[in-house]
Amino acid sequence: MAGKFELYEDKSGHYRFRLKAGNGEVIAVSEAYNSKASAQNGIESVKKNAPDAAVVEV
Repeated sequence: MAGKFELYEDKSGHYRFRLKAGNGEVIAVSEAYNSKASAQNGIESVKKNAPDAAVVEV
């Protein structure tokens, strides 16, 4: 099974998303967004930018 993004409203009324691996493990969690549209834009940004993202040790 492929990974998936889950979009949800947290207890404080903000929107967040989490990225889950195919096995259901959470591998990334977003910041809090004030609107659902902003959270959806965050998901699209991850989809667009992550495939070529460099791994940098800090």
